[in-house]
Amino acid sequence: MPTQSPTPSNGSPMIPEQRREQMLRQLRRHQVLSVHQLMEMFECSHMTVRRDIALLEQEGHAYSVTGGVRIASQVHMEPSHDSKAVIELPQKQGMAKLAAGLLKDDMTLYLDAGTSTLEIVPHIIALTGMTVITNDFGIVHALEDAAHVDVIHTGGLLDHPNRSCVGGLAAATLRQIVTDIAFISTSSWDLQRGITTPSPLKVEVKQAAMQSASRSVLVASSSKYGTFGKYKIAGLQQFDTLISDTALAPAAVDSLRKLGVDLLLA
Repeated sequence: MPTQSPTPSNGSPMIPEQRREQMLRQLRRHQVLSVHQLMEMFECSHMTVRRDIALLEQEGHAYSVTGGVRIASQVHMEPSHDSKAVIELPQKQGMAKLAAGLLKDDMTLYLDAGTSTLEIVPHIIALTGMTVITNDFGIVHALEDAAHVDVIHTGGLLDHPNRSCVGGLAAATLRQIVTDIAFISTSSWDLQRGITTPSPLKVEVKQAAMQSASRSVLVASSSKYGTFGKYKIAGLQQFDTLISDTALAPAAVDSLRKLGVDLLLA
C-alpha cells in the first residue's frame, strides 16, 4: 500500500481539488483506504481527509466506511433470489420490524420484489383488513395460507432469477390500484444517484408503484449503499421514509438526514 504523498509533476503543493483527484485515483486502484493511509499519503490532517471524503461523497464518487473510505462501485447484475435469501437475515428482520411500525389495520400495501420486503409479511398477517399488491412470487407464496389478507399479483414478464414480474404489464397493473404505502426494494442506492438498477425492466414497475402510493418507503440495507446501476429509478427525496440498518456509516447518516426524509435504522 503506498504511503508517499502524491504531488503534482511541478513539485508545488496541491490545491484541495488536486488532492481530491489524487485520492480518487488511489481509490480506483485500491478500492478502500483508511483515513490514516490518506493522512500519510497526502501529509494532511485527519480533519482535512474527512472534509475531502465528505465532498467526494456529495459528488457520488466515494463513500465513508468505518475508519476510511471506499470507491463508489457499479452493479452490473443483480443477485438472484436464492443468493439474497441467505444473507443479512437479522438486518432484514430488523428493517421489517421498523416497517411494521408504519402499518395499521385496513391498509392497501405494495410490497416490491425482494427478500427484505418478504420479511414484512408476518407483520401484515398479524393485522386485519389488509390488501397486498406485489410482483414477487415468494411474497404471494408466504401469504397463501393467510385467507384474511387479500393478495393481488401484478403479472407481467417473469424475471426467473428473482422470482418476480417486471416490465410494462406489471407497471400497468400498479397504475390501476391506489395504495397507502409502497415498500420499495433496491439493489443499489446512494446520496447522489438515488435508487438505481442494472435492469431497465424494473424501472417502470418501481416508478409506477411509487406514483400510485400515498407514501413511499425505501427498504435497503447499508451494504447496498454507495453502489449504483445504469438506470435511475428515483431520487431519495422522492421517498417519505428510508429504512436501513445501523451499519450505515455516520457520514452517510448525516447526509441522508439533511435531505429532510425520515431515516429509520434497525
